[in-house]
Amino acid sequence: MIRPVRLKTVIAASIAVWMVMLSLGSAVVMADGYQGRPSTENSLGLQVKAAILIDADSGQVLYEVNSEEPLPAASMTKLMTEYIVLEEISNGRLNWDEVVTTSAEAASTPADGSSVFLAQGDQHTVLDLYRAMAVGSANDATIALASKISGSEQGFVTKMNEVADQLGLETAIFTSATGLSETTVISTAEMAKLAQIILNQHPEFLEYSKLQEYKFRERDKTAIVNINWMLGTNVNQSGLKHLAYEGVDGMKTGFINSAGYNFTGTVKRGEQRFISVVMDTATKSARFNETAKMYDYGFSTFEKKTVLAPKSVVETMQSVKIKKGKKKSLAVVTDKDITFMVKKGVEPKIEVQSTDIKPDSELIAPIAAGTVVGTVTYKYTDADTAQELTRTVNLITNEDGEKGGWFRLMFRGIGDFFAGLFNGIVNLF
Repeated sequence: MIRPVRLKTVIAASIAVWMVMLSLGSAVVMADGYQGRPSTENSLGLQVKAAILIDADSGQVLYEVNSEEPLPAASMTKLMTEYIVLEEISNGRLNWDEVVTTSAEAASTPADGSSVFLAQGDQHTVLDLYRAMAVGSANDATIALASKISGSEQGFVTKMNEVADQLGLETAIFTSATGLSETTVISTAEMAKLAQIILNQHPEFLEYSKLQEYKFRERDKTAIVNINWMLGTNVNQSGLKHLAYEGVDGMKTGFINSAGYNFTGTVKRGEQRFISVVMDTATKSARFNETAKMYDYGFSTFEKKTVLAPKSVVETMQSVKIKKGKKKSLAVVTDKDITFMVKKGVEPKIEVQSTDIKPDSELIAPIAAGTVVGTVTYKYTDADTAQELTRTVNLITNEDGEKGGWFRLMFRGIGDFFAGLFNGIVNLF
């Protein structure tokens, strides 16, 4: 027989082991992505295969997990489709009110995914189809726009890859306009880069991505609800307010089996705007929960700090020489400020990395104040991560460089001649 004291010890030990195993088991479950795929280990404990958080203005990386690996993008692919449509409109090749007749290809899009149930021959404006794509991720509306621009989805896919090359998206391989193909891949770093390009070049994109809902047809009984449940405005929606995050106003969700639940998002509070991407999370809600962790980290950890004010004097390049002016040189300053996202409470140190001045043949008086005469590049090194960031600004003249009279220039030329002659003689000895 076991003595009572021994029995208590065994029971206590057993309970302790059971609790440890239970916690380990929970940790393993929590660390799983979609269908049990393992997540990538990271300091924030994100249950993701890959993730990234960047500053929307500069592209500065604030946090990243496996950000260079190309992964299936699912419907986040539509960000490229949306970008191309905006480009076509801005270049005058398409307009919002233009009517699109639904092609057979668009009408045959499988309706088991996101859809507005287009029939062949249906007519809708570019604006209606774009909203359906941006709000509800409608695959048939996406194909209809792709067909309108390039004649077919495959023709549009060719255009997508051409644009990706132009934008420097080296990991991106597009094989569909919608993202339904699992062979469409891109890294989180380059998906964030694409999102940044869209926001910088087409800020009107947010007018559509932030819509909470959109009624595609007047006869439709219900409106399309935005699949981005993280929208800040959803705080007033009883079923979604637990996922709403103040300041979120875009951008695109995605899901197919091979990708898991993905999300490219953006959030703005005050002067700070972040762009985020998470790939391969386990559930619809998880992609927003993991994104919220990155946003919390970003807002609590970083602040924008101007490390160089506009019209600052560069110590190594305070002036530039000019020809045929009243003065031989003109004072120069930077044309704008340089700002970095830095850890709160940290005073960043920057250094001049390089300067590039225009050739003498272009620096001839008269030169007006504010004229660009070159550039200067500054480098900032993050003390924690050793990440090196550079910013280049223009050098501009800080005063007018008036043209000198012929008499002044003649005597200057004579002086320069004798000075050169004298230096030549001195160098002989």
